[in-house]
Amino acid sequence: MRLLQDILTQVQALETRGPLGVTVEAISFDSRQVLEGVVFVAVRGVQSDGHEYISKAVEAKAAAIVCEVLPASVPDGVTFVVVKDSSQALGQMASAFYGHPSKKLKLIGVTGTNGKTTTVTLLHKLFRELGYHVGMLSTVQNQIDEIVLPATHTTPDAITLNDLLDQMVKAGCAYCFMEVSSHAMVQQRVAGLQFAGGVFTNITHDHLDYHKTFDEYIRAKKLFFDQLPAKAFALVNSDDKRGAVMVQNTKASVHFYSLRRATEFKAKVIDNTLQGLHLEIDGYETWCKLIGLFNAYNLLSAFAVAVLLDEDPVEALTVLSSLTSASGRFEYVVSDTQITGIVDYAHTPDALENVLNTIQQIRNPNQQVITVVGCGGNRDAAKRPVMADLACRLSDKVVLTSDNPRFEEPQAILEEMQKGVKPLDYKKTLAVLDRREAIRTACMLASKNDIILVAGKGHETYQEVKGVRYPFDDKQVLQETFEQLGK
Repeated sequence: MRLLQDILTQVQALETRGPLGVTVEAISFDSRQVLEGVVFVAVRGVQSDGHEYISKAVEAKAAAIVCEVLPASVPDGVTFVVVKDSSQALGQMASAFYGHPSKKLKLIGVTGTNGKTTTVTLLHKLFRELGYHVGMLSTVQNQIDEIVLPATHTTPDAITLNDLLDQMVKAGCAYCFMEVSSHAMVQQRVAGLQFAGGVFTNITHDHLDYHKTFDEYIRAKKLFFDQLPAKAFALVNSDDKRGAVMVQNTKASVHFYSLRRATEFKAKVIDNTLQGLHLEIDGYETWCKLIGLFNAYNLLSAFAVAVLLDEDPVEALTVLSSLTSASGRFEYVVSDTQITGIVDYAHTPDALENVLNTIQQIRNPNQQVITVVGCGGNRDAAKRPVMADLACRLSDKVVLTSDNPRFEEPQAILEEMQKGVKPLDYKKTLAVLDRREAIRTACMLASKNDIILVAGKGHETYQEVKGVRYPFDDKQVLQETFEQLGK
């Protein structure tokens, strides 16, 4: 319970009508959740505008209304606060309502197109092993020490986010490692939070359905570093050509990591096999269980964060060498006939190329690579033919299929992917609309020692069709199919 005036301390109000000493029981941006004592924040969302529901919030006896524009008729008995940006105000108010939890632990944000989930997972596991109480906010799951909480978004809404951070503080967490999405930055979900550090992994083609242009997508990522305070650190992958751009205007202290050039944090891949990575990191040799060049970057960034947080380098590397990746990130199962099935969340061209290049680097000449891949509906359509072309170029056989069609027609998505298949690749490409049958087809095509990549869904345990989520787990389906076929 707070007073309205106390949760508005960070908010720059343009106008207020009514008393600010009212008691606040909760904050909501959903008018359906408004009860007496709840402040309703009218947020302009992608699907709807909260200003259209102000009257409903008033009818539900909201304690106050925060909005960008006053309604034509302002009712008596309800306090109205006018702000320039309701989304920003929501974040600032949520932070104050929960007692500014981000200031009571060290909050590290990780942003980029690929590698966010693996990096925050490695950091969570690393600092747990180092003896700390630690929180994590990721695409796969949210976690407070060993307690797992479901995740619905890469970065939760501002109220949920501050609630989770508050729970972490109460559990004694010294750190929280979280993914920061481009959507979250544009929608001001992290407004009001205090970050102790930020990490940039890379940026490639993704989310243009939302950001419209690649420049806007870059700008959204850059916003995170623009807003870091002077006492924070900004850790950047200098091998990404846009890495330096990210920190052009940051107040934070800037640090770089690389596999290709001399930087503050440097790694070299000595050996890359299906059993793991042999790395040299800052002069120390280590063997890690993770596979692939992209994971060398993830491991290096996690190591660099640990050092920037004053952890001993040797101890950090010792722990990192024993860690496994996040669920659905290059997870593999091996059949009785030694067919290796790999499940990976790769759902962008860059991620798919990274995974397939890794497989090409570690496979034997006599092993064929069979890729099962689809593209999600109601998302960036421009990447569909690109991903199909990549799969064909880097695989011996390709099965194009459905991913999460959402509200689009699966066949239409598949046809857009097929536009990327070149005539020379027609013979090695199949289109199987049903994802289960597509995985089964790949298993039937595979011989002893072959490698099957099932890409796109990774950790997800559902397939979303017309607003309904049906149970579907790529890894489970792959294992069951191996058993059914006697492979």
